[in-house]
This record gives sequence, structure tokens and C-alpha cells, in this order.
Amino acid sequence: MNKKLFSILTVLMSLSLLGIVFVQGYWIKNSYENREEQFTLNVRQILISVSKQIQLEEIEKLYNVYNSIIDTIQVPDQASFSELIYTITNERNDETYIFSDGVLEEDYKLSTSALDLDMDSIQFKKITSRRITTKITPGVDGGKNVQSRTENFKRLKDYEQNQFENAYRNILAKTPIHKRVSGEKIEKLVSKELKERALSANFEYAIYSNDLETKIHSKNFSLDPISTYGVPLFVNNDIKTSFQLYVNFTDKKKFVLSSIMGMALLSLAFTSVILFTYLSALRQLQKQRQISQIKTDFINNMTHEFKTPIATINLALDALKNPKVADDKEFISRYHNMIREENRRMHTQVENVLRISKLEKNELDLEKDEINLDYIIEDAITHVSLIVEDKGGYIKTHLKADNALIYGSDIHLTNVIVNVIDNGIKYTEGPPEIDIYTENEGNDVIVKVVDKGIGMSKAVQKKIFEKFYREQMGNIHNVKGHGLGLSYVKRILDDHNAEITVESEKGKGSTFIIKLHLIS
Repeated sequence: MNKKLFSILTVLMSLSLLGIVFVQGYWIKNSYENREEQFTLNVRQILISVSKQIQLEEIEKLYNVYNSIIDTIQVPDQASFSELIYTITNERNDETYIFSDGVLEEDYKLSTSALDLDMDSIQFKKITSRRITTKITPGVDGGKNVQSRTENFKRLKDYEQNQFENAYRNILAKTPIHKRVSGEKIEKLVSKELKERALSANFEYAIYSNDLETKIHSKNFSLDPISTYGVPLFVNNDIKTSFQLYVNFTDKKKFVLSSIMGMALLSLAFTSVILFTYLSALRQLQKQRQISQIKTDFINNMTHEFKTPIATINLALDALKNPKVADDKEFISRYHNMIREENRRMHTQVENVLRISKLEKNELDLEKDEINLDYIIEDAITHVSLIVEDKGGYIKTHLKADNALIYGSDIHLTNVIVNVIDNGIKYTEGPPEIDIYTENEGNDVIVKVVDKGIGMSKAVQKKIFEKFYREQMGNIHNVKGHGLGLSYVKRILDDHNAEITVESEKGKGSTFIIKLHLIS
């Protein structure tokens, strides 16, 4: 997958995921707003119902007292009814019905002492209706006889109640609010309405008059514009008085959130799973892309790792072709041995790739023995000395450690030193100038490989021991290689319980510091 296609797919997947997250967020926000509106609607209906009940109960309570006092249908003997008389005749059976509907209005003065009102008495009209039904049937002699007569009286209580309500509305408007309704009554009615609508929200209440709080209020009431709802109470347009019943639902936000919490958490859980899956897939894609790039680089650059031993062999062969040394057996023997060693090193380079894999799986068993680190360093130098000389550089040793006996693998530690020196050769623009120091520090021996190469930044220093890492200049690999050398060094030294660090500054070279334990 090329870089452009990978970037396009990444952008598209990211936008899709952001769209899903946005939709989920919008849905949750919408659900919250809908539940809040529904809560507000229910609360308003509750307050309207409570307000009506309070006002109706006040009138009915007084009317029941009034009704018990004048509850009688006795009609004075001399009562005068305003009557309406009408007749219905059934010609088929020759029956005649005469109906008489009458209304009697009596002035009635009611003392208000029983009603606990400020006025002494109020004038009402007691209204009684009378209905007389007379049935006339044919007689034996052909005349008409009255067969039956029914007379009944009835009070018009509905009319009186309306009359009572209109009369007392203005009187009650002048009564202090705490005498008209109690806080316990408000709390009881609101709780009842909430229970009927399956709402379990906590609330505080208060009655205000002209924006001022009255004596009727709960202990912790506060007028919060967000969670407080109001409804008019005891409205009187004639006297222009009005009270406001306010109810503050203190945990409104918590109640509304709890109503959508289940679905919201489920939605967030699924979204989190999608997000985690997406990030994992993206990480795997990036890793696979990196591996693909590494594979390509590895195939293209693997041969470069053989350049050092091949170059040494070529230089040795060129030297052997020189007629001047044809008879110098010591010179020829030296270069034969060098060719043999470099051939062995090429084999070792091939094995390094497999060793890294085995090291990561802890499958590589290193044969360790007592060795002298000075000999290891000298041996390592012979592997790269011809290359350094060919480039006009030098390798100098400053072996000042009094004790250099360590326990380790001579082959792998030689490869460690060669790789570190080779790194200094690769990253030097001019003739390589490398100094190797040893010294004792407590129970350790310290090896310092100092070069005067291009150096490296702090960011690079943190990554150079990672597998396949190679410093790049833009998109150009200035130094060929597959990035296994220093990774191999780190893993071998870890297996020897040793440490390696680097000190470097851009343009001023690098110093690799290796600390190994001495044999006690």
C-alpha cells in the first residue's frame, strides 16, 4: 500500500469515526433535551392540577359549612312561585299530562362567624324549584278525571354554589395566605401528583405575592430560574391580586440524566469499542506498512552489510597481487588469515538476523567463558582496520584498565565492539578517527568508543538501539544498512547484564559507553 492511499484511507476512516461520535453525541443531547421538555410538561400539568385542587378545596370547604346551615327544602305556606305550565296530550289513549315548573327565590342572610371570615354576614338567594305533574284520564261517564298528582321540591345547589363562589372570591382575596393554604397541603398534593406520574424527583416549594416570598415555603427553597417552575394561585381579576406557587426541583438535572443514563452508557460503550477497534486496526496498518517498508529496505540494503568484510577481502587480495610481496611469506600469511576472518564475519552477519529473532524469543544460548576484554577489543579492530586505513583514518586504543577479565561470549562481544566501531565509520563524513578507552570503575570495566563523526540529536539517541531504526535526512538514507547492528549490540549486552549508553552532540561526534561486570 503506497503512502498516498494509506493516508487517504486513514483520513476517510477517521472522518467516519468522528461522524459516528458526532451522531452519538447529538443523539444523547437530543434525548436529554426531549426528556427535559417532557419533565417540564409533566411539572406544569402537576402545578396546574395542584393549583386547581387548592382553590376548589377552599371553596368546597366553606360551601359545605354554608350548606349544612341552610340545607333545608321547607317551603313557606304562602310562598309564591313563578310558574311555567305546559300540557301534553296523548290522543291514542286520551290521556293528558299537565306539568307545572316553578321557582321560588328567598333572600337569605348568612352569618359568616361559622366560616371564620372578617364580615358579619352575606346576603344570598336561596332558590327552590317545584315540579307538579297531573295526569288526567277519561271517566266512566265520558268525563275527565284526575287520576294522579305528583308534587316535589328541590334546592338548586349548583346555582347556589356558583353564587357562593362568586360572592366569597373577593372576600377570600383579602384573607392572609397562610390562613388559606398550608405548606403541608402543598407538599401532600405535589407528592401525590408526582407519584401518579411515576416521578421521584425531590422538590422545594414556596408561595410568592408580588415577587415577594410569603410565610408558606419549605426550609431549603431557592428561586433557581433553571429548575424552578411556577403557576398562578388564587387569581382574582376584580381586586387584581394573584399569588404564585413556585416549586423548585433541586435534582432536576440528575433526574433527567438518570432517565437516559442506561442508553447513553450503552451507546458510549459501543462507541468506545468502535474507537478502540479503529485505533488498534490503524496501529496494525501502520505496523504492517512499516514492516513492508522495512522488508523492502532490508532486501535492498542487506548486501551493504557485507561491504565491510568484502572490502577488506578485496583490499587483501589486491595486496597479495602486488609482486613486491610475493616472496614475503609473513605478509601473505597475515592477509590469508585476514581473508579467512572476514569470510567468517560475513557468515556471522548472516547469522545476526536469525540471532535477533532468537534473542527476542529467549532461544539463543550464549557460550560464556572467562575472557580478557583487551583481547576482544584488539580482535575487533583487526576486522575494520583495513577499511579505516583505506579511508585515511585511524583507530587508537587507550587501554588503561588494570583488570579487564570478564565473563562472556568472545564471539558476540567481538561483534558488539565491531558494530559500535562500524557505526562510527559509517557516520563520519571524512576520514574516520576513532579512539577506544578502557578503565576500571569499582567492580566494572568501562569501554568508551569515541568518534568524531556527524553526531546525533537527543531524539535520535533515544531510538538508535531500537530494531530497524536508522537515522534519516529527509527522505534520503545517507547510510545504508538494515538497522539491526545497534539493536543486536543492546540485546547481547542485556544478556551479559551489561549496559550501553551514548553521549552525542550534533556535528561533534559520539561516545558509546559500555559497562561490563568484572569477574569477582
